Amino acid sequence: MANQLDDDQPVYVISVASELSGLHPQTLRQYERLGLVSPDRTGGRNRRYSMRDIVRLREVQDLASEGLNLAGIQRVLELQAEVDRLRARLAQHEREKTSTALVVWRPQRRR
Repeated sequence: MANQLDDDQPVYVISVASELSGLHPQTLRQYERLGLVSPDRTGGRNRRYSMRDIVRLREVQDLASEGLNLAGIQRVLELQAEVDRLRARLAQHEREKTSTALVVWRPQRRR
């Protein structure tokens, strides 16, 4: 069975990430400084990007091509992350609401 990579596994060096995202390596460094992407670092301090990082870089590039500045892009990404967290909480709430688990409550006796 072939070993498949996890989307979060940091495997791409900056030159490959640059090629996959269509962005200059210096742009990737700038986006890292701004917190738009956070590649992992190896022991030698080399950046390693995951496929999730590459997808995010493409998303940043798409937003920039639509005319958003970096502050606007950062805000959009923050809001998208917040929506994702809220959706996950809502889904969890819905699962709990429809759960068939029986909850037994036993009041403690007064002493």
